[in-house]
Amino acid sequence: MTSSDALVRVSTARGVTTLTLDSPHNRNALSTALMTQLLDGLAAAVADDTVRVIVLDHTGPVFCSGADLKETAAAYASGTVPAGKLGDVLAAVWECPKPVVARVAGPARAGGLGLIAAADLAVCAEEATFAFTEVRIGVIPAVISATVLPRLHPRAAAELYLTGDTFDGRRAAEVGLVTAAVPADGLDEAVARYCASLVKGAPKALAGAKELLRRPADTDLRAEIADLAARSTGYFLSEEGREGVLAFREKRAAAWVPAE
Repeated sequence: MTSSDALVRVSTARGVTTLTLDSPHNRNALSTALMTQLLDGLAAAVADDTVRVIVLDHTGPVFCSGADLKETAAAYASGTVPAGKLGDVLAAVWECPKPVVARVAGPARAGGLGLIAAADLAVCAEEATFAFTEVRIGVIPAVISATVLPRLHPRAAAELYLTGDTFDGRRAAEVGLVTAAVPADGLDEAVARYCASLVKGAPKALAGAKELLRRPADTDLRAEIADLAARSTGYFLSEEGREGVLAFREKRAAAWVPAE
């Protein structure tokens, strides 16, 4: 693949890999090519032990406009649409063992909202706009619901799914779609601050914490407590756990914290 064919740019610094959607000509639409490159970038970052955090970024004024409707229209002749690939992308981000942070400087629509919701943390500019516009073109936000609905407050989900109305970054934070909304000129600083905190976490512990966040609640409280207690003991007795406790007692950075 030549540089001119790259729709997802990859860069790494101090343990943070940034995957930048770089298809501004179609507002970073989720074409099959872009999604394939994004999956490849995620897989490479996961496989690289020096990578501790993954940031999803974008070029151009739009974070992501959702499905590539031009590609979708062309696919009608075959009786299929590329929704399956979107499901693969959302699952890869949601299940990623490393923390994923979305940096959202501009508008997001439809599938782009699924991508934001799949990330562990999402920071947007207050001026960014969002909308679940699916019902207005005769479809429903089906695939993205897997990641969006666990984030949104139920009443807000009903309002936003059914009306298709546009809302801003502040509302996105209020309803749980994003972690924080900040002034545009403070976006990079906010993302960097989260990344600086995340790289201080032990890699295996971060992956384990993500498993807890995805774990469905057990109806049997005692069984759930027993399982969680066993997990806790395992981590305390692990190599990372021992190093973390020792580093805390010695008032130094743990071995996994990247050097300045």
